[in-house]
Amino acid sequence: MQEKIKESVATLLAHIIKIDHRNLEKEAPLFCSMLGADFGCSEVEAKEFLEKIMKKEYNIDYHISIINKALCDDEFSKMQILDRLNHIIYSDEITPQDYDEFERIKEQLFACKK
Repeated sequence: MQEKIKESVATLLAHIIKIDHRNLEKEAPLFCSMLGADFGCSEVEAKEFLEKIMKKEYNIDYHISIINKALCDDEFSKMQILDRLNHIIYSDEITPQDYDEFERIKEQLFACKK
């Protein structure tokens, strides 16, 4: 389950980078430091993870639901994830789409169904 959560959190963080067509080389260090801090990933592993996510199709709602189920009662961890997502959003030019996507993700993360 830990591996699935790691993949879902990584996909969520990479999602903003991907939808905004951000510079991968510029965003990679921030992404790598976040995955390293949260999951003990090395910089190489995190960068490979980011590159893989950027190339593949994914369903972000599916990954949000994985995180939501795993952290249903852990609001602090959900807030940490949102803080990291917000940090990525603010690392480059902010668009109205970024705000809308952040709010949508926040609503889904805190819509825990037991």
